[in-house]
Amino acid sequence: MSPLRRIRLALLALLAVLVVGTAGYVFLGFTLLDALYQTVTTVTTVGFREVRPLGVLGQLFTIALILVGVGTALYAFSVLLEALIEGHLREHLERRRMDRSIDSMTGHTIVCGWGRVGAASVGYLGTLGEQVVVVDRDPTRLEGAPHATVVGDVTDDQVLMAAGITRARALIAALDTDADNVYVTLSSRALRPDLVIIARARNESSKSKLLRAGADRVTNPQLIGGRRMAAFALQPHVAEFLDVVMHDETLDYRVEQFEVAEDSPLLDRTLHDADIRRTTGALLLAVRRPSGLFLANPAPDTPIEAHAVLIALGTADQLDGVRRQVTKPRVSPGSPTEPLV
Repeated sequence: MSPLRRIRLALLALLAVLVVGTAGYVFLGFTLLDALYQTVTTVTTVGFREVRPLGVLGQLFTIALILVGVGTALYAFSVLLEALIEGHLREHLERRRMDRSIDSMTGHTIVCGWGRVGAASVGYLGTLGEQVVVVDRDPTRLEGAPHATVVGDVTDDQVLMAAGITRARALIAALDTDADNVYVTLSSRALRPDLVIIARARNESSKSKLLRAGADRVTNPQLIGGRRMAAFALQPHVAEFLDVVMHDETLDYRVEQFEVAEDSPLLDRTLHDADIRRTTGALLLAVRRPSGLFLANPAPDTPIEAHAVLIALGTADQLDGVRRQVTKPRVSPGSPTEPLV
């Protein structure tokens, strides 16, 4: 039997005892208030004297009420106490388990604010298998959240530390107001200078403030939504293709980015030498140079530099092939050579 059902039955039994006891004393000549008072003092065994003298029938009724009512009252109180203790214990154990889970995370994403934007971000990260910690000051909003959660004011450094900011890969500031997003961006940047911070801006005028506060990227969901709607109106096929590739996790192909490592075998080669299309099957869409310049549909003679970012389209297997090319360590001098794959 569930705890809630046990509590309900115990309270109903206690109420029934009080009703029967009150009715019995009214039958014995008590007023309604005196009857209720006599029933409560009898059932709770507080030891007060009778409101009025009892005859033989009244004494017999009181004995029966004590035998039935005291046991019922004790049972009801014990059920309530047990539920209270179990609830606090369960909550404490769940919190401890979640804290241990967060402590074991590395490279996770912290999402600040469990509203519509935060929930959408968490949903997309979840489809990619990413670890997420959600932070919100309202515990009722976090009920049923599918990931680890931290209850608290995210503008408090201790709350950010509890969310594992020292080990996180990125933070998404999706709070309700731009002022809160600016504050959490400042706090996060102070705690982790190398953290990737994506901030939400309700107003375009707030974007510059968030960037100055330390955000790497600032997005305006309303602006993005409006532009997507306009794109669907003017170029529906292009917009739908981009939307499907970026957000439909059921498809076999997607777009990913790959940063060229300093020990990558692709260094000092050109895109023609790497021949990514032939060796992996993935389509190279763009290259972002370390300077930040994008090269769309890059020329074959484009050199591959350390920390450049390759943006490719393909299936999961094809993109894994690109990842191996980009991150596979160079062959040290004197060791057996391997062909570039």
